Amino acid sequence: MTASRGAVLHTLCILVLMSQLGSCTEVAPSGVPSSTADYTDPWSDNSETVDYSDFVQQCQKEDVRSFRRTFLPAVYTLVCLLGLLGNGLVVLTYLYYKRLRTMTDVYLLNLALADLLFLLTLPFWAVSVVRQWLFGRAMCKAVHGLYRLSFISGMLLLMCISIDRYFSIVRAASAHRLRSRAVYCSKLVSVGVWLFSAVFSVPELIYSDEQTVEDTVRCRMNQDNTTFIYTTSLQLSFGFLLPLLVMTFCYCVVVRTLLLARNFEKNKAIKVIIAVVLVFLLFQLPYNSVLLIDTIADVNATVTDCALSKRMTMALDISKSLAYVRCCLNPFLYAFIGVKFRNDLLKLLKELGCVSSEKLLKLATMRPTASGVRTTVVTDTDSTTTYSP
Repeated sequence: MTASRGAVLHTLCILVLMSQLGSCTEVAPSGVPSSTADYTDPWSDNSETVDYSDFVQQCQKEDVRSFRRTFLPAVYTLVCLLGLLGNGLVVLTYLYYKRLRTMTDVYLLNLALADLLFLLTLPFWAVSVVRQWLFGRAMCKAVHGLYRLSFISGMLLLMCISIDRYFSIVRAASAHRLRSRAVYCSKLVSVGVWLFSAVFSVPELIYSDEQTVEDTVRCRMNQDNTTFIYTTSLQLSFGFLLPLLVMTFCYCVVVRTLLLARNFEKNKAIKVIIAVVLVFLLFQLPYNSVLLIDTIADVNATVTDCALSKRMTMALDISKSLAYVRCCLNPFLYAFIGVKFRNDLLKLLKELGCVSSEKLLKLATMRPTASGVRTTVVTDTDSTTTYSP
């Protein structure tokens, strides 16, 4: 009797275990597969194929890096060589002749110095793109800080030049009365621009550092979202919007004044002003627009498509390179068009043996005027020109 009871209990236990195992293989009422359906035996030859379509994959940008290694060093080298030549001649001419008689002269000298400092950072970036950052942590911070210092000071000095031209042409009487103090004031303003730009570059010194990405050392900014938004907003405000608004106002009033003036050079002056504004917009607007879009996308993490991310990176590189070209054009737009400056430059080139005496005499004493008659240029005022920017 006891044996039969034991056999019955044994049979019942087996039935209970079989029912429990059967319930584990059923599908839940909600339609969610049971645990055995999701499990794949690693030792089984009949394992199911895992679908990775829903997994987030890293965006591979090897084609973008290949483009940067080819495009950026070529542009940086060309900009650096041309910019060093043009701005170097401006600095050399002003320092050799000690010709700082007007506010424009002071601003042009400081603008050339700012452009030269900016151009000196380009070789470091070119080498970094081709290989990696090879210059250490201290140079990483120094190059970042120097880049920001020169970039912001250059943009603010362009704004100061437009203000100076506004007072020289629109407020000519007041400017003439204050002429004795103008150069001193311009030197104080230039010092203020450099100090403000130095303060503006402090975040670059703090947050720039070496980072290892895929076994490659890079010099980058290491910021959180709040700091990133703050620094980018300052750059867009003081490095583009403020100079653009001031330049637009000043040059619009200057053009209106020139249209009412009776001077044969007014058409040339208006063309120069239009060229200055157009060059500023052409070379600065694309970069700042792309920078704003890229900043918004990074903060909000709205760009999730790999192809779109690649296009954004390439657009930022191309527009930034375009903005750098402005350093090459500044000497031609602001310094070389001045008659007195051209004469000083030609004399300097003669003393250096680059221009013969006959060529110098031909270039310095003869030029076509609006009436087709050739006249001398030594009768111009001490300023760059009265009407020509």
